[in-house]
Amino acid sequence: MRIVVCPQEFKGTLTAMEAAEAMSEGTRRALPDAAIDIVPLSDGGPGLQDVLVGTVGGRMMTESVEDPLARSVEAEWAVLDDGTAVIEMAAAAGLWRVAEDERDPMIATTYGVGQLIRAALDHGCRRIIVGLGGSATNDGGAGMSAALGVRRLDVNGDMAPPGGAALAKLDRIDVAGLDPRVKETTVIAATDVRNPLCGPEGASIVYGPQKGATPEQAKELDAALGRWAEVIERDVGLRVADIEGAGAAGGLGAGLIAFCGAEVRPGFDVVAEVVHLREALGRADLVITGEGRLDGQTVFGKTVSGVARLAGEYGVPVIVVPGALGEGWESMRPLVKAIEPVTPTTTLKQALSNPAEALAAATENAVRQWMSG
Repeated sequence: MRIVVCPQEFKGTLTAMEAAEAMSEGTRRALPDAAIDIVPLSDGGPGLQDVLVGTVGGRMMTESVEDPLARSVEAEWAVLDDGTAVIEMAAAAGLWRVAEDERDPMIATTYGVGQLIRAALDHGCRRIIVGLGGSATNDGGAGMSAALGVRRLDVNGDMAPPGGAALAKLDRIDVAGLDPRVKETTVIAATDVRNPLCGPEGASIVYGPQKGATPEQAKELDAALGRWAEVIERDVGLRVADIEGAGAAGGLGAGLIAFCGAEVRPGFDVVAEVVHLREALGRADLVITGEGRLDGQTVFGKTVSGVARLAGEYGVPVIVVPGALGEGWESMRPLVKAIEPVTPTTTLKQALSNPAEALAAATENAVRQWMSG
């Protein structure tokens, strides 16, 4: 029997690789003779680099860049063995970079993300995957574009200050200085959200509050991104306001589309392609996947539902072993064979004290139940 173990990270407790190894251990306890393929996954958020480097090979790089508040930090990015650069926007501009009382999407910048892209270009990379997740920013990718040579000008011809709020006073965009290497480069923006740039489902209204925006500031930022979209359409010739996924990472998706010619794609699909998940599933008799919390959002393009969808094409049963169940988790039931959360088999305190063992035990239990029918 061949089993594919392919979880994403269990946020805050286990990386995707650690989760995969724990689930494999539990599977071996139940089926000692099974052949197990470990394929850790990501939806494009934090952990993307580790998953791809660990699966297909590559090396980590480090670059001095600006964080969301323009402070100098060291940020990691990766080069895969085939020369593809992998950048997590959160490495430079992530919410984890700022303390809770420092969060301010009105001024937070993606400049550091542009610096990472420039580093990849300097390294000779002409295919770049940018993971859009975990951002502290709401600047529509304006800072990123500035690091690549784009100038945002007000009515006086002065460079607009960093941050999303300043875009409200934007007069024009000058792309004459845009790094010419960008046009020679394939850029893929990987995200697990479909939000447009503006409006009630846009970057500011939906995600601004978790980055520190008050309701009034969220509305102000939404209007500012609306102005950003208008000027991009007029001066660059691209309409980004309504593109699905353009609102990812505080609108960084829109900036990557406008200035890097990026294609915005579901993060799961991007990762599945790189790690050859479809080929692994085609050889499998059973698939085991999981995430930290299974809830009503999982079915909308998240990693676990992506695995279930692909496995379903091959008629391979799927067992999901999540850390916990959240509201709406039942929506995944029709897509999988079984759901076996960690927490019902142990207390939360015990699970957090040794998450790898808790996950291994839950996986062992799930596999034994599946074997018994």
